[in-house]
Parts: sequence; structure tokens; C-alpha cells
Amino acid sequence: MIFLQELLPIIIYVLLIILLVIGIILGVKAISALGKVEKVVDDVNKKVESLNGFFSIIDFTTDKIVSLSNHLIDGIVMAFSKLFSRKKKTKESKVKENEEWENEE
Repeated sequence: MIFLQELLPIIIYVLLIILLVIGIILGVKAISALGKVEKVVDDVNKKVESLNGFFSIIDFTTDKIVSLSNHLIDGIVMAFSKLFSRKKKTKESKVKENEEWENEE
């Protein structure tokens, strides 16, 4: 029993040392991997920044197209509303004219 009381802590210490060494190795590899990822992210940022001018041109163009289409649609809607409002007015005016004719008789 005394033998196990002396041997068991030694085994646990050895295993903890091995675990600590493995943790340190994994930490160093993670740090180097993060360095590589940082380089890739920097490269992607440079490429995206080079496309910012192109995207701003596309954004400006789409804004102008939307503005033009809005004006065109507004014009069409106004034309239809005038067309239909005239028909209503003419029907109302015909009814009024009929009433006036009936009143005169």
C-alpha cells in the first residue's frame, strides 16, 4: 500500500508534465497558424480595396437607374390617373347635363 502511495503521485506528475508539454506545443502551432491566417486576411483586404472603385461605380450606376425608373413609373402613373380621372369627370358632367336638361323642361 505504501508503494502505491509513493508511485501514484509520481505517475500523475509525469502525466501532467506530458500534458503540459503537449499543451505548449499546440499553443505554439496555434500561434503560427494565426500568423498565416493574418497574412491571408491582409491579402484579401488588399484585393477587396482594389475593387472598391469598381463597386462604387456599380453603386452609382444602380442609383441612377433606380432614379430614372422611379421618374418613368411616376410619369406613367400620372398619365393613367389623368386618363381615368377625365373619364370620371366626363361621366359626372354628363349626369349634371342630364339633370340640367331635365330641370329646364
